Amino acid sequence: MHLALDQDRPAAGLVTATEGTHAWTSPELSVVVATLNERDNVAALVGALERMLAGTHWEVIFVDDDSPDGTAAVVRAIARANPRVRCLRRIGRKGLAGACIEGMLASSARAVAVMDGDLQHDEALLPRMLEAVRMGADLVIATRFGEGGSAGTGLSPVRAWGSRVANRVAAVLIRERLSDPMSGFFMIRRDAFEALAPGLSTQGFKLLLDIVVSQRQPLAIVELPFRFRARQHGVSKLDGIVAMDLAGLLLAKLSGDRLPVRFVLFAAVGATGLLVHLAALKALLGTTPIAFDAAQALAAYAAMTWNFALNNRLTYRDRRLRGWSAVRGLLSFYVVCSVGAVANVGVASWVYGGSPSWWLAGTAGALMGAVFNYGASSAITWRQR
Repeated sequence: MHLALDQDRPAAGLVTATEGTHAWTSPELSVVVATLNERDNVAALVGALERMLAGTHWEVIFVDDDSPDGTAAVVRAIARANPRVRCLRRIGRKGLAGACIEGMLASSARAVAVMDGDLQHDEALLPRMLEAVRMGADLVIATRFGEGGSAGTGLSPVRAWGSRVANRVAAVLIRERLSDPMSGFFMIRRDAFEALAPGLSTQGFKLLLDIVVSQRQPLAIVELPFRFRARQHGVSKLDGIVAMDLAGLLLAKLSGDRLPVRFVLFAAVGATGLLVHLAALKALLGTTPIAFDAAQALAAYAAMTWNFALNNRLTYRDRRLRGWSAVRGLLSFYVVCSVGAVANVGVASWVYGGSPSWWLAGTAGALMGAVFNYGASSAITWRQR
């Protein structure tokens, strides 16, 4: 639900504790910034936060996905002179949503804000967002598309159009009438987030949408407009694959979280693999003299190769294999899918024997093959290392 702020409600005080002769205060606000190759933006962002949050007890938690450019080292160098700055370096785990969740769970502040590390989000809005939380809001969203907001020069015309379309698609899942449920800039009461955290997906980029869709008790929501700025340094981490991430999240939520996001993406990749299989089969039969059985086998391996490449890029992007690891992974994926094909045929034959319905037997076999391939490839090809 949207919230009308109560101007007479007093702000919450700082939490203090004393041990012996030493006293300390818990920050009222934690700003969580997930980073990947953002070393050139770290110092500028810390300086901007210090200017905008003067008079507030705050901290900033940089959650770095082991950036090869040394982002974590830059953050730690600043942290040695500035106790407001913290660094969480993640090894073997990647992904924006997961990084934000870990950073938010590492906070003990009353309110937690999430913003990008590329200086595109306007830090000047943070005091107003915090004031809204003080006045009773559970969740404050910085909107690019509400009245007074703007995508500015931060999005190309194509990406701005894509963001608006994605927001309209997301609207089918949420009860709230929000102008920008795809925003990556928001603030939430930490206790409200803690209650939702176990049901949130660590994959993908759209944590805010996941929060809004997953709420069990209605959250008091406020939207505040801001102008999305152009990136100063580095390159954007978002690409066309994000659209499939979003589709996977939407389908998982439509299933009531019965289907994991990763499985939805794996199944979607498998569907594209069927098209690749058929296209390869047609090409081989139309341009070569080989027999159907040989063409079918080659087409199957073409589809497996396609599925491996796309799964490695999308479904398991947080465990992405590179170099010789990718070659070994591809070979293991061939083995997994070959065994999955046996499971597919076995289940289909068993179902067909009990109920001679070709479509039911075929669907049961395909589902069994997909489940087996997903489980086996997660455990073998893309196992956590």
